[in-house]
Amino acid sequence: MNRVNRLTSGWIKLAATLIVGGVLLAGCSTSGPTIHSDFDRDVDFTSYQTFAFVDPLGTDKSGYSTLVTSHFKSAARQEMEQLGYSYSEQSPDLLVNFFSNTENRTEVRSTPSITASYGYYGYRSGLYMGLPLYSSETATRHYKMGTLNIDVVDAEREQLIWEGISEGKLSKEAMANPREAIRAAVQQIFTTYPTRTAVNTQ
Repeated sequence: MNRVNRLTSGWIKLAATLIVGGVLLAGCSTSGPTIHSDFDRDVDFTSYQTFAFVDPLGTDKSGYSTLVTSHFKSAARQEMEQLGYSYSEQSPDLLVNFFSNTENRTEVRSTPSITASYGYYGYRSGLYMGLPLYSSETATRHYKMGTLNIDVVDAEREQLIWEGISEGKLSKEAMANPREAIRAAVQQIFTTYPTRTAVNTQ
């Protein structure tokens, strides 16, 4: 392989490495939401049997239930029943509440790029490769960040005993299909519920 071909091959490999690295970084930035949770260590969660919802819920607006509230209630009821609790509006042991918030955010990123030595330096074409011209590309992204809180409260003591939080970027798909997005988010949050965590670690 002559010197020109070796240089050409070297720049191609470098460019390929940068492209692969960019894809991996992009994959990390679009990973799933961040889940946080906390609970009262002095509580025996298996001692509760029934649950209902706080009235009004944190997602209710202007005194009436929203479609978002209906999606949350459906998803949370399914998760609570899978945990072994029964839904009952008559003196429930537990009360479930939710709150959601969205906000607009802006992200500015600068990434290095390589500009081939063409244009003015075209006279080198076919003879040898020039040095790469390094530059920086700046991209501005506007996106929505969503936060979902789920509270489980001891109804008799009026004391919060578990809180689960999900925070992540809202995709266009999620905003176009909120019911499925809410179901998935609620399901992920409930994976951290104390009794479910205990079962998964046995």
